[in-house]
Amino acid sequence: MALVTVTYLELLDPTELIPSSKPLPADARIERVDQITPEFSRFLYLGVGSELNWADRLVLTRAQWDEQLQRPGSETHVLYRNGAPQGYIELASSRGAAGTDVEVFYFGLFPQATGQGLGGALLTEGILRAWSLHEREPALAPVSRIWLHTCSLDGPAALPNYLARGFRVYRSEEEQTQVLDPSMDLWPAGAN
Repeated sequence: MALVTVTYLELLDPTELIPSSKPLPADARIERVDQITPEFSRFLYLGVGSELNWADRLVLTRAQWDEQLQRPGSETHVLYRNGAPQGYIELASSRGAAGTDVEVFYFGLFPQATGQGLGGALLTEGILRAWSLHEREPALAPVSRIWLHTCSLDGPAALPNYLARGFRVYRSEEEQTQVLDPSMDLWPAGAN
């Protein structure tokens, strides 16, 4: 068990977004993954989170993972550079008090992509796409809030990047967390 600080942040209006001053390089692009598979999602999750102790999703079966990916208002956008994945942002929506809430469910860069200014550009584009999620999902109400949480196990640039993009802290708490091993097998034993 480890004592972890969890910080919750939000944007309440599109005008609160502070875009990254560093644009994507010419050899980079961000693409929405239509019909994402659990295998590709897991590849992204492990590629970003294996050094950050991300393991909460690794206990899911393939069917459970797929169920999360197929929820209405769930999208994954991947940052590619020279054709190779460099990071991603996964969005998940829910009904909020004043419209649709969009959670930045997962966000990050592969280890080789950190320190190059790509995180700010990926987060900026991901937030812009989150605000327009209801345009791609007509059943959703307009987006009224984008939120996320980060913790002290995440990379040192995570919280500063969120704050630099205009997110405001609305809650912070400490909790005991079991730090799991992110090097588990592809799917839990006995899972179909």
